[in-house]
Amino acid sequence: MPDAPPEFLYKRVLLKVSGEVLMGDQAYGIDMKTVATVAEAVAQVAREGVEICLVIGGGNIFRGLSKAAGDMDRATADYMGMLATVMNALAMQAALEKIGVQTRVQSALTMNAVAEPYVRRRALRHLEKGRVVIFAAGVGAPFFTTDSGAALRAAEMGCDALLKGTSVDGVYTADPKKDATATRYDTLSYHDVLAKDLRVMDASAIALMRDSGIPIVVFSIRENGSLRRTLTGEGTFTVITSNAKSA
Repeated sequence: MPDAPPEFLYKRVLLKVSGEVLMGDQAYGIDMKTVATVAEAVAQVAREGVEICLVIGGGNIFRGLSKAAGDMDRATADYMGMLATVMNALAMQAALEKIGVQTRVQSALTMNAVAEPYVRRRALRHLEKGRVVIFAAGVGAPFFTTDSGAALRAAEMGCDALLKGTSVDGVYTADPKKDATATRYDTLSYHDVLAKDLRVMDASAIALMRDSGIPIVVFSIRENGSLRRTLTGEGTFTVITSNAKSA
């Protein structure tokens, strides 16, 4: 008998991946082997019926709040960061389509030669048809991070959860790379994240997810098979919801 289909916790999700993840072991730029690995993980769950859209940061290329920006005015630096997210989105699209996954990039900044403009109803239709949608250029305005862009798109798409793929397997009391005594939270409330200043995502993104009732799931995207395990509830991760017990 064929294997029973997996029971996914969420039918439609937005996956937020930091630009730094795409660097792999490099100090800068895009490591296409790492992009291909993330694409394979996305493809696996998309083929099993999960409707999935992505937001990818641009910190591997340029970040508005960085030393590279120098004394550049914030608005100009943020626009440059938005362009970096478009480059990452195109790299991910290429990797996904190479393995047979239909993908669309929608940009909040108009650039018709390389991406569709962001149109909510069109994006929803793509998801319904089983296509992966990658949202680029944040919200199309400076002074907002890609975390805020991810939260906004998750709310607009009616996602069941916002998954944040990072280099660690959840939210810790301190940076586990620097503090060996740091412990991981299994669950957190939105209030605790804000009150403890845990910096999972920026405060406006957390507040929007709280107001929209969309849980945030933080896991390590670097671990093989972690995306699928997280979606089936078998992995190691932290869930942020309104009804979690105070930490």
